[in-house]
Amino acid sequence: MRGGVQAQVPVLSVGDADAAGRFYALFGYAGQPGEDGRTRLHCGDLTLLLVEGTPVPATLHLHVDDVAAIAERLASAGHPVEHTPGAECRTADPDGNTILFTRAPEVPAPQAEPDGRPAPVRRAAQVVAHRDGAPGHCQIGGPRGEPCTEPAEVKLADSWGDTVWGCLTHADETLVNARGAFLATEDGTGLAAYLAARQARTDTAAVPG
Repeated sequence: MRGGVQAQVPVLSVGDADAAGRFYALFGYAGQPGEDGRTRLHCGDLTLLLVEGTPVPATLHLHVDDVAAIAERLASAGHPVEHTPGAECRTADPDGNTILFTRAPEVPAPQAEPDGRPAPVRRAAQVVAHRDGAPGHCQIGGPRGEPCTEPAEVKLADSWGDTVWGCLTHADETLVNARGAFLATEDGTGLAAYLAARQARTDTAAVPG
């Protein structure tokens, strides 16, 4: 959704930013106080902002790659860890903020055919194979502009209205690297069929009873 949230930064009020920084370093965070007096801790692409002041109780829920290893580090550093149902752990930072951590949920891999290609790409190629109108050869070509002699098997499009036909190999590459590109399958659920059905309903409604 355009205009939506692009990122979020949790803010914690802490009594001692250095002590809090040492605690969150056990989770992999690292950082230094900034010129504004705030401490920005980073762990990969994630940011945690520490502001010294009167602590206000808060709760953080963290997804981690190794629950057991982090629980062991916390316990060794004197931070008790409580194991709760559902493989979730609970501890507290030096300011009493509740920290829940568990393993990151696994994202299922896209369904693929035996040849390793994503199922939607393979289905799009099957639709094209039963229709006429595709050009004889791939229009995408190689990364250095070299022509591709493989047959055009799928059609790609973007929201600007640009389209191109490609072989499965170069179509896969384009879908990964061209932001906004998508499969234009031209199957029975496409715009043409949808608009044709709407037109048919309009014509029917226009006939006097």
